[in-house]
Amino acid sequence: MQKKDEEDRYWAIRQAGLLTTIPVLLAAAPIIGLLIGRWIDGKLDTDPVFSVVFLILGFIGGAREAVRLIRLAGRNREKDKKKDNGRGV
Repeated sequence: MQKKDEEDRYWAIRQAGLLTTIPVLLAAAPIIGLLIGRWIDGKLDTDPVFSVVFLILGFIGGAREAVRLIRLAGRNREKDKKKDNGRGV
C-alpha cells in the first residue's frame, strides 16, 4: 500500500509540474514573438508588419504547445489507469 501512495504522489507532482507550464507558455510565446518581430522591424524599417505577424505566430505556437501538453497529461493518466487495472488494483 505504501508503494501505491508513493506512486500517486509522484504522479500528482508530475502532473502539476506539467500543467503549470501552460500559463507560462501562453504568456511567453507571444512576448518572444513580439520581441523577434520588433527586432526584425527595426532592422528592415517596416514598423508594425513583422511585430504583428510574429505576435500572431507566438499566440498560435503557445496554444499549440499548450494543447500538446494537455493531451500528454491525459495520455499519462490513461496509461496509469491501464497499468493499475493490469495489476488487479
